[in-house]
Amino acid sequence: MFGIIRPCRHGLSERLRSSWTAHLCGLCLALRDQHGQLARTATNYDGLIISVLVEAQAAATDGSWRRTAGPCPLRGMRTAEVARGEGARLAAAVSLALASVKMRDHVEDRDGVFARRPIAVGARAVTRRWDRQSAGSGAALGFDTGVLLTAGARQAELERAAGPGSSVLLVTEPTESATAAAFAHTATLAGRPGNAAPLAEAGRLFGRLAHLLDAAEDRAADAATGAWNPLTATGTDRAEAERLCRDAVHGIRLALREVELTDRSLVHALLGHETERAVERVFGRRHAHGGACATERAADASLLTAPARHEPPRGQHPYDQPPGLSPYRQPSDRDFGPPPGGDGRPPRNLLAGCALWTLMACSCRLMCCEHEDPFNRQRREGWCARQDCCEKAECCGDGCSCCGDGCSCCGDGCDCCGCDCGCDC
Repeated sequence: MFGIIRPCRHGLSERLRSSWTAHLCGLCLALRDQHGQLARTATNYDGLIISVLVEAQAAATDGSWRRTAGPCPLRGMRTAEVARGEGARLAAAVSLALASVKMRDHVEDRDGVFARRPIAVGARAVTRRWDRQSAGSGAALGFDTGVLLTAGARQAELERAAGPGSSVLLVTEPTESATAAAFAHTATLAGRPGNAAPLAEAGRLFGRLAHLLDAAEDRAADAATGAWNPLTATGTDRAEAERLCRDAVHGIRLALREVELTDRSLVHALLGHETERAVERVFGRRHAHGGACATERAADASLLTAPARHEPPRGQHPYDQPPGLSPYRQPSDRDFGPPPGGDGRPPRNLLAGCALWTLMACSCRLMCCEHEDPFNRQRREGWCARQDCCEKAECCGDGCSCCGDGCSCCGDGCDCCGCDCGCDC
């Protein structure tokens, strides 16, 4: 999976996290049902935003946009409610077309394994099939995926023409046009033609943001391998790239204010806040109010005013020794014994732990489910849940007043969101 929208499990409320997962699974299953198992590799985090936008604009709130899907290894062989309907199908068509463009670029650039002729030949055959399939499914929804494929062709021409002193925005224009068309068509599917213009603007800026963040993230690697990079080719420095990205985030938020939505919670969380977090992953955190969160400032102040405590570490205090150990000898780890498991049971030996680890890996429990560590028996979250985990929960999830519920998660005086999109947090 690829994409800049990768919400941390602590950044979304339980309701929004379930909804986000439903759209992700709905996109994957729509790709499978319409285009075959191989097409599921085109599943991406950014593509599901199309499905989110269609559902958020639709008037139906009776559960008709959900269906129960069967067990899946990536869900720990559990059933789940997943998104369905025109939103998921449009997201599948767009994702497949963009995956085709991306694979074709890798073949032309001879990246990695695509430099091998047999793999390149097979990849070209896959891109031609995906082009036909995405065009057919898009046409059934009234969307011309040729806009996306043409943008990919123009991208190569603009890259060849770009040079030092050129504007990097000339290079991002095809991506902007493609995402603008996809975002705008969600208004047509949802029966909200008045939303087309602001959604096209939000999509244009989202495409710019995605292109620039990808370029900034890969700049060092591209320089090492000699690959073409838009920032390097146009002489755009890191500060200017960051400014353009933050301006794009601000523009997306302004455009979303003009969009009429039935439920804006998830749209606001993904496009209003996760875009900002994507910028922070690449360029670092910048507090909108010139400092840390109010609770962080209070904690820092208490640390500065609190009297210093000079307590010796464990094992250096006469009364902090295991029974029978001299207070004047430094203890070793074997004196304290191995750490107990989550329920006080001793840890498993290496052979048993490896055997259980293999079994859990084959059943995907290590990846997606909360489980007992096969070695020390401690309760642990799945690998997927631990990725991109933030240090603390973000403010504006489901309880944000701009989402219609009143802010209940921030507390008084919290300014850690840095949100300029009308959020009272």
